Amino acid sequence: MKVAALQKFRQKLADDQAVYGLWVGLDSASITEMAVALGLDWVVIDAEHGHLDWHDIIEHVRTTVRSDTVVLVRVAELNIGLIKRALDIGADGVVVPWIENTGQLHDAVKFATYPTAGLRGIGGERATVWGEGVAQHVAEADENVLVVPLIESQRAGLGIQGLLGVPGVDVFFFGPSDYSSTAGHAGQWEGPGVAKQIIEVKDAIRRAGKHAGVLATSNDNLIERREQGFRMIGLGLDGALMLRSLHDALRTVDRDRKANTALDPRS
Repeated sequence: MKVAALQKFRQKLADDQAVYGLWVGLDSASITEMAVALGLDWVVIDAEHGHLDWHDIIEHVRTTVRSDTVVLVRVAELNIGLIKRALDIGADGVVVPWIENTGQLHDAVKFATYPTAGLRGIGGERATVWGEGVAQHVAEADENVLVVPLIESQRAGLGIQGLLGVPGVDVFFFGPSDYSSTAGHAGQWEGPGVAKQIIEVKDAIRRAGKHAGVLATSNDNLIERREQGFRMIGLGLDGALMLRSLHDALRTVDRDRKANTALDPRS
């Protein structure tokens, strides 16, 4: 756990500064290494969607060692084993999907903190320097660990006041695509009315003195999200950013086209 990086991250938020990061779903640890080299405030390694296994995840985590880049792992579900494992290999925190009620969020915090307040077991892995730093890690982990719930449904949005009352949570991150699907608009980033709902929930989070995060869909949207009051802002997903750059390059030589999304090339 990089305590100094976590403290810097939280201080920027306390000063109402945006913290910028990258959502990582590709397996090459060089991607996270680039993010660290460019001084990004955070990266999220996505272990919910995509193909990353634990070997891939730990290689991404390794690249952030001794840096000011906070590394979070999005676990596949609210599960004590997954959260403990992510923290044991050295993640600075976890992003927990599909949080909809206070019981789930209380559990997420308990799974990420040690007894007596929590349920996290003490392991002899990277986080404790393979057992040599147990006392130091246990002493500092609970105060510094980041637990970031994903607000991905209308139910979560409607219950935001209860979620805001759960101690140990600083930042709530929105998933507009899933939020849209629960509003009956599956396949859309922000379906009809969803953008307004997300802004209203974000405003409630801000009024409570906490912070909201979201992924930007373009450079213009990056500025828009900052002006809207989002403070944990993703530059994008690594694969999507690569495609965006490729499209830009291809347009300059009149070779741009949409990707063939059909699994059957004859279609």
